[in-house]
Amino acid sequence: MHTEFHLLTNGPGLYQFTDQVMDWTQAQGGSGLLTLFVRHTSCSLLIQENADPQVRFDLKAYFDRLVPRSDRPEMSYLRHVAEGPDDMPAHIKAAMMPVTLSIPVVDGRPVLGTWQGLYLFEHRDAPHQRKVAAHLA
Repeated sequence: MHTEFHLLTNGPGLYQFTDQVMDWTQAQGGSGLLTLFVRHTSCSLLIQENADPQVRFDLKAYFDRLVPRSDRPEMSYLRHVAEGPDDMPAHIKAAMMPVTLSIPVVDGRPVLGTWQGLYLFEHRDAPHQRKVAAHLA
């Protein structure tokens, strides 16, 4: 069974889509392994804390500090700058974080911890429509 989730982003940050995934897996029923794959090279997928929004803020701040925009002097070595100062740093961040997640599903429910949620981590400045392919087997 497979589907695709469409997520609208509004700039950098973590966008939770746990409920969409839960609804879909419950409709499928059964047990198996859920694979999620983001079909873009400038965003990532994460399983992360879903209770305190400060975690999302701190993660974004950390990765922005780790990989600054290409218009910063310390990033002047970057060559891929034609798509804007946020583009190559977004590719670097996506290379550092997962673009695929595997999650067990039991009786139609992803086996996540109490405080875990599923997130798309958008690394680009402009709004995007992101696609996450899902396969349950």
